[in-house]
Amino acid sequence: MTDTRGSARRDGEAPVRHAPGTPCWVSLMVHGPDTARMFYEALFGWEFRPGPQQLGPYARALLDGCEVAGIGLLAPDRHLPVAWTPYFASVDVDRTAETVRSCGGTIGVGPLDAAEAGRLAIGSDPSGAVFGIWQASAHLGRAVTGVPGAPAWNELTTFESERVAKFYATVFGHTVRPEVSADLDYVALSVEGRPVAGIHGVGNGLPRDRGPHWTTYFTVADVDDTVDHVLHLGGQILERPHDSARGRVATVADPEGARFSLLQGPQ
Repeated sequence: MTDTRGSARRDGEAPVRHAPGTPCWVSLMVHGPDTARMFYEALFGWEFRPGPQQLGPYARALLDGCEVAGIGLLAPDRHLPVAWTPYFASVDVDRTAETVRSCGGTIGVGPLDAAEAGRLAIGSDPSGAVFGIWQASAHLGRAVTGVPGAPAWNELTTFESERVAKFYATVFGHTVRPEVSADLDYVALSVEGRPVAGIHGVGNGLPRDRGPHWTTYFTVADVDDTVDHVLHLGGQILERPHDSARGRVATVADPEGARFSLLQGPQ
C-alpha cells in the first residue's frame, strides 16, 4: 500500500492530469447526502461546493481548497450499494467501457457527460465489484493526497486475485505485481512503475453480506483518535485499530453504512 503522491498537487502547483489507469476520484452515493456531508465535514474537515447534477444532487468535498471526493444522492432506480467507489482515469471512457464489457464486466451507468467536468461510466468487474471510469475535461479529479482527510489508497477485496487482476490490467493497462508471501494472496496494480491500487484475495473469508468490493483508505493523523470520533458522530467500528506493515489501520462505517478505512502511516 502506498499513496499516489506523484499525481497530487503540491502547494503553488496547478492540478495534474492523472495518468490513465490511476484512481483519480472517489465518490459516495447515499440516501441522505446532507447527513453524510455533515458526518465527513466533522470527521475530515471537508468543505463542500456543488458539482455536476446529471445523476442528481452532488457536491464535491474540498480539503484546504483542494478537491478530494464527492458525495451525491443515490436515486431509487440506481441499483448500487451505499459505498465509496473509486474512479479510474481514462482518455476515452466509451472505449474503456467497451473493453469492460468484452472482458466480462458490466456497465451499469453511462457513459454520460457530467456537464463540462468530464465524462463518466460506472461498471463492475467480472466478480461484481463496482468501480467508476473518469475521462477528465474541466475536472481532473483528486487534487491532493498524502495529507489527513485525503484518499490514500484503494483496495479490492475479492475471492482470488489472479483472474480479476488480469481484468484490470486489460481494461486499464495496469502492471500486476504479486506480493511475495506464502499465506497472502495480494497483488499491486501499477501505473508507470508506481503502485496505485491493491487486490486482496480472501477466498471463503469474503463477507457473505458484501461480496467483492473496493475499499478506500483515507489518511489520518491518529487512527485511534479518529475511530473515537467516528463513534461519536454515529458511525461504527468494523475492524479495530491495529498495526500493519504499512502503518496503523482501522475499518469503519459512516451512519448510513458506507465502509472505509483509515490509514496512519509509519512514524
